[in-house]
Amino acid sequence: MKVIVVGGGPAGMMAAIRAREEGNEVILIEKMDSLGKKLRITGKGRCNITNAVDMADFMQEIPSNARFLYGAFQKFTNQDMLDWLHQEGLPTKVERGNRVFPVSDKAQDVLNVFQKKLKKLGVKILYQTEVEKLWLQQGEIKGIQTKTGEKMEAQKVILATGGKSYPTTGSTGDGYRLAKQAGHTITTIKPSLVPFNIYESDICKQLQGLSLKNVKIKIVDQKKVIYEDFGEMLFTHFGISGPIILSASAVLLHYHDLENRLKEKKIQICIDLKPALDREKLDARILRDFIEFKNKQFQNSLEKLLPHKMIPVIVELSAISPEKKVNEITKIERKRLVELCKNLTLTIQGFRDIAEAIVTAGGVCVKEINPKTLESKKVKGLFFAGELIDVDAYTGGFNLQIAYSTGYVAGSNEG
Repeated sequence: MKVIVVGGGPAGMMAAIRAREEGNEVILIEKMDSLGKKLRITGKGRCNITNAVDMADFMQEIPSNARFLYGAFQKFTNQDMLDWLHQEGLPTKVERGNRVFPVSDKAQDVLNVFQKKLKKLGVKILYQTEVEKLWLQQGEIKGIQTKTGEKMEAQKVILATGGKSYPTTGSTGDGYRLAKQAGHTITTIKPSLVPFNIYESDICKQLQGLSLKNVKIKIVDQKKVIYEDFGEMLFTHFGISGPIILSASAVLLHYHDLENRLKEKKIQICIDLKPALDREKLDARILRDFIEFKNKQFQNSLEKLLPHKMIPVIVELSAISPEKKVNEITKIERKRLVELCKNLTLTIQGFRDIAEAIVTAGGVCVKEINPKTLESKKVKGLFFAGELIDVDAYTGGFNLQIAYSTGYVAGSNEG
């Protein structure tokens, strides 16, 4: 059987490898000049390969259409992926939050495993080749047609073109156009795992570049808590980013009446800068610092408590005069400082553009795909894999595992 795989990311490479192992003649088509461009930048260039959590817990990390993935995960688990990499000579390690990385901390080493395997199996790869349209006949796939007008015959075509995030890596939404041509519904495309714009941009600009570790965040709609997390975040010129912020975006994306709530400035993020201390213990800690620095001005008394860059911001928000002597600060003023450290509140304006998102939410409607084989229910011989499908997960290696598992199943002869 002739198989054409469109898209050379992790889902496409896995699909091509599996299809070739099943004895098919396989062509992998990539519109960029090399494979796995997005894979190379994942995990800040380290590649968060997958997550080592138990597969039952894995499903809890997928807010969109998790049940659709049961079949794919049964056939190719996170452990199967790690076993495969180990057999191919790539050692891995597990870090905080069960995140799995290559021991070398180099995403390129993960990509090299895929490339060597493709070469060893004799998969034909066409670079800088764009698919213009699917070649369809009476509800069946016959192949594809490239932008140059060349027709390529195939009994099976697997679309693994990715979403619309990081378009410079080649993810420009081509797959949605091709899926639509085959009669498929595309659910609304939205950015996921993406930084937030913040209404209080002046504060964020002052704090730009500051990374906070071991902080606790709460996303709230007035008093209703939507999301809580603990970890690392980053201030940027437009708002906030970092691991816990990206995860929060994936949750907020599915929140009821989100657009209106954001417009009405109802959704806020509360940052606890000192989660290890309750308010009473933090007050006692500040009091000790104030006794030590009793003759200093307030603005010069917070070096032990806060990162240097944050001090002017907290001083301003506290409404305590910067020049006020520490021994003159009242108990009420000190309580205000405690509250700021425990509950620094910013108002979420919205998400950054999809080009800055790690993952695209939305995509080919799962109701129109057979979950056991990933074949189209509309066109015989057309299959889907990876981010193109309307499934997305939180940060931590989960999205890459979706790519491998769906690629594996789509590439299998029996699905």
